[in-house]
Amino acid sequence: MLGRCSEPRRFVLPDRMGNILTRQELNPLNQPRAMRASSLRCIIGLGNPGPKYAETRHNVGFRVIDLLAARHQFPTPQRMLQAIVGEGRIKSSQVLLVKPMTFMNESGRAVARLCVHFDLLPSDLLVIYDDINIDLGMLRLRRAGSSGSHKGMQSIIDHLATDQIPRLRLGIGRLPPEAEARGFVLSPFDPDEEQVAEELIHQATDAAESVVVEGMEAAMRRFNS
Repeated sequence: MLGRCSEPRRFVLPDRMGNILTRQELNPLNQPRAMRASSLRCIIGLGNPGPKYAETRHNVGFRVIDLLAARHQFPTPQRMLQAIVGEGRIKSSQVLLVKPMTFMNESGRAVARLCVHFDLLPSDLLVIYDDINIDLGMLRLRRAGSSGSHKGMQSIIDHLATDQIPRLRLGIGRLPPEAEARGFVLSPFDPDEEQVAEELIHQATDAAESVVVEGMEAAMRRFNS
């Protein structure tokens, strides 16, 4: 079983309603806590829960998590701490695969709880999300930086009180002229875009694996070219 912390880390903030995390929220399985498993990595795909959003541009992060879980035969995930969490291995590394269930704009609430529960540092994370400032089919790995107006990533930055969070940004196509961002990201890919989107999901899965197995620097050299 994965290692868990004994106390919340200082970078975790109360949620936006001012609620402090309770003991039950931090350890819903009521299992004994242990010292931190330093090799634990956590890959977080952002999206919105429910079939209504499953095929939208905004949910490419969820699709990468699903493909990673299938490719590496992760056991059935469980719902905990406002997220769907799968626990398994990628090569020799122990990994959590996470889909926050808080809806996109509140992703940080689930991520903060997971960081406390599993005693994760921001540097242990890889957050995967859509980006309308990157051409369809392209991806970018970064160690840190601003949210670039992505509300899900901004929520994580706010709740962890740092922008030093590794991330993988997936190009879903640039915002068309006069289009409204919310409507665009919540729309499905056009039929002539879906093949490119599917190839992007597979490439992003390869990139996430590379980060875990080879490290961020090697993955950036390989996939940011």
